Amino acid sequence: MRKAVGKQLRYVKRNLEIVQQLTAESSLSLLSKYEYRQLLVIQELYRQQKEMYQTKTHRIDDRIVSMSQPHVRPIVRGKAKANVEFGSKVAISVVNGYAMVEHLSWDNFNEGLTLQESVENYRKRYGYYPEAVLADKIYRTRDNLKYCKERGIRLSGPRLGRPSKEGDYIQKQLAKIDASERNEVEGKFGTGKRSYGLGLIRVCLEETSEIVVCLQFLVMNLERRLKVLLRHFFREQIQWLIFQMTFCM
Repeated sequence: MRKAVGKQLRYVKRNLEIVQQLTAESSLSLLSKYEYRQLLVIQELYRQQKEMYQTKTHRIDDRIVSMSQPHVRPIVRGKAKANVEFGSKVAISVVNGYAMVEHLSWDNFNEGLTLQESVENYRKRYGYYPEAVLADKIYRTRDNLKYCKERGIRLSGPRLGRPSKEGDYIQKQLAKIDASERNEVEGKFGTGKRSYGLGLIRVCLEETSEIVVCLQFLVMNLERRLKVLLRHFFREQIQWLIFQMTFCM
């Protein structure tokens, strides 16, 4: 296998040298925008593969896995079905059933570092800080705990230190309630993949893909808003009918 990879790298090197010789006689401006972009991608892809071949490793920063989508990165998720996923990583917050895209990146990132930015975004939207933030353990860093404490925000999870017996029981009950409400975030991703094509994005450009992701969450929020309005409308109609029937009797 290694011998075959080395041979393929030498083929690519030969072709790139030919292209370089041709550019010495003419100009790269003769290439179209697409062709010039592909040439740059191929050169970077060759550099990465050559470095991994020489160092006998299978990992490199900002690894290109698709020539048509050079912005896509492999993200290790550790899931049973797929240990590695390809695509954007999205961090969202859910307020009253509405999902907000807080951070979107094609590179892997630590979700815990996005909490403070998300809380500040909440303050900009509503004019005040949230009463509580229901988040996973990865968000419970010392910096985030200090940040929330200074602003009077309850961050879900056990407090630091040894709790009392009574406090331990209350904390467990509160943790169960928080976990049930926090599951709504994962539910949004599941609904998005099943019903809105969140896992079937076919566009190639980086900016277009990001717009499609945001639009899908927008449609989810609009549908929820429509359900709320319809529920309120029918409740009012039923109450009016009950009032009319009672008045007639």
